[in-house]
Amino acid sequence: MTWEILWALILGFAVSAVVQAVVRRSTIVRLLGDDRPRTLSIAAGLGAASSSCSYAAVALARSLYRRGASFVAAMAFEIGSTNLVIELGIILALLMGWQFTAAEFIGGPIMIVVLALVFRLTLRVRLLRDAARQADRGLAGSMEGHAEMDMSIQRSGSFRGRLLSREAYTSVSHVFVMEWAAILRDLVIGLLIAGAIAAWVPDSFWRTFFLTDHPVLSKIWGPIVGPVVAILSFVCSIGNVPLAAVLWNGGISFGGVLAFIFADLIILPIINIYRKYYGWRMALYITATFYAAMVVAGYAVELLFGAAGLIPSERNATVSDSGVSWNYTTWLNIVFLVLAAALVIRFVRTGGIAMLRMMGGAPDEHAGHDHAGHDHAAAPAHDHAAHDHARDDRAAPDRP
Repeated sequence: MTWEILWALILGFAVSAVVQAVVRRSTIVRLLGDDRPRTLSIAAGLGAASSSCSYAAVALARSLYRRGASFVAAMAFEIGSTNLVIELGIILALLMGWQFTAAEFIGGPIMIVVLALVFRLTLRVRLLRDAARQADRGLAGSMEGHAEMDMSIQRSGSFRGRLLSREAYTSVSHVFVMEWAAILRDLVIGLLIAGAIAAWVPDSFWRTFFLTDHPVLSKIWGPIVGPVVAILSFVCSIGNVPLAAVLWNGGISFGGVLAFIFADLIILPIINIYRKYYGWRMALYITATFYAAMVVAGYAVELLFGAAGLIPSERNATVSDSGVSWNYTTWLNIVFLVLAAALVIRFVRTGGIAMLRMMGGAPDEHAGHDHAGHDHAAAPAHDHAAHDHARDDRAAPDRP
């Protein structure tokens, strides 16, 4: 499975690195100041061009919120960062089929819309202010240094001139290697768990667990239990796609697969990070609302793709135990490994090793520094609640 998806990972991270090298962090913050539909669309799009590591995405969303982004827009950015990235789509197509890629890019926006509506109806100003105060304490979660460092091109000039400059080459190499460092743990764990489950857990267990003998109940049950499996597996980011392939072969519904993949943002370690970032009440609120949105999005893609006749009839996702052979996958892997080697060499020669040491730590240790180490004025803390749409307690006296 690793060999099958290697070239796709390198391609996806290379494209993402180019985009992140061009788009400055200050530009992202400026565009995410409210929760209007247009702003949320921009947030999802910018997220799709950003980090695919769940931990880094969660840390970056908190960083954007502290610097002035709307809380709702920050959450939309977070969902886009983990569920709408190009490498995820390519790997889904390789392991499971293009239908899953299409469902991912349709279900992700549906989840954001549902979440925005739920926030608009239920998010209180008091809860948001408590979360803002907790966020401004700057407690460390995971990948804080990676989230705080702005590795975009700092030079001025035309877009083409900036993109073709030596600085751009350096910036792309830095983003590329840092992204790999961020997701490598989860990717390896995900592949190991998927391989172990495929080898040791019989298909009969999954068929019983996913109620495959009851087609209607299976479609209802899948999106409900899919996120639960993700929460208990501790696998996030792209690492949960190989396990999704195993679950699909085992009998989980089409919508259940999508809900499982979306749930990388509510696994237990990340829920604990939400607690550090925003406090227990907001952590539980985020978990509950994200879960509800995942379930609804799972049902939506099940209905849409079922009505269009696009749900695959065969369960033959790639969970291969065959060896490496000379085919197009091998040639693509060789080509993209050469590209990766060139970027890694550039990374090492331009101070990248020191950057790797800064990936952890508390966020305020890195705030205000770009990837070249130049200091910039950090944005002051402010009353985030004044910029977010939330229900005022006084407007809803019937609510506890």
